[in-house]
Amino acid sequence: MNMSWIAIGQVTDIPLRGARCVATPQGKIAVFRTIENQFFAIEDRCPHKGGPLSQGIVHGAAVTCPLHNWVISLETGKALGADEGAVRTIPLKVEGDQIFIAGDALDRMAA
Repeated sequence: MNMSWIAIGQVTDIPLRGARCVATPQGKIAVFRTIENQFFAIEDRCPHKGGPLSQGIVHGAAVTCPLHNWVISLETGKALGADEGAVRTIPLKVEGDQIFIAGDALDRMAA
């Protein structure tokens, strides 16, 4: 299956340990950059109370929700520790200085 990719910006648009929010017809996607220069994309809503994960604190390959301190894995989208719940992860790739998210994954979010 061929995956379609959508360019969403440059690597330099996202600071280390930071995030950028991308609005899509299916909802907001949070794109994170770790201190190790890894990139991840997940839904921008905490599974607990819908908090904006893009405004959370990035540590390792996780983000802490700014509302109630739930910790979400950027790799799996799952809540860590004693909390339960998950957000969808979105396939992402970096080519050169350009960041792309999978357009097919956005279609699946709408389903």
